[in-house]
Amino acid sequence: MGPAPAPTHSAVTLNVNGEKYTLTVDHRTTLLDALRERLDLTGTKKGCDQGQCGACTVLLDGRRAVSCLHLAVAAEGREITTIEGVADGERLHPVQQAFLDFDGYQCGYCTPGQICSAIAVVEEHAAGWPSAVTDDVRPEAGPPPLTAEEIRERMSGNLCRCGAYVSIVQAVTRAAAVQAEADEATEAVA
Repeated sequence: MGPAPAPTHSAVTLNVNGEKYTLTVDHRTTLLDALRERLDLTGTKKGCDQGQCGACTVLLDGRRAVSCLHLAVAAEGREITTIEGVADGERLHPVQQAFLDFDGYQCGYCTPGQICSAIAVVEEHAAGWPSAVTDDVRPEAGPPPLTAEEIRERMSGNLCRCGAYVSIVQAVTRAAAVQAEADEATEAVA
């Protein structure tokens, strides 16, 4: 008689949109499938299932991640934010509002992933993170101007079959401006 077979399932507790969920999952279950099939959070879309289209983008500890490439068991203890968790009650997140204002969608399938990615893009830019097209990458240079080229590069992991890219760039530009105004107002009060 050989050794006992290794377990194939584990209980995990996922912190999704501020709520904890305990599930027993097969070790091979992706975060995407756990969110959609087990927690019924269907805003996160399954596109390519290969990490290439960005439709399944969520925020993990505030950073964007394609959930089809993350195992659910590896997400335990992390803060997971899906599209269902970005609004503040009935008040839309500034990125959501900008997507509405600028028609940053057509069929809407990629929109949840686009919005989650854009939220992270605005934060990354404000923190001074360079992109592949940033001219001056020295930390002391501060955030580069958030040009259309910067936005396109930073959002390049999210594909839109409808071709709403022009509106998406406009929406991210507006959301970044709204966020910068809010940050300045907070600094003025402090």
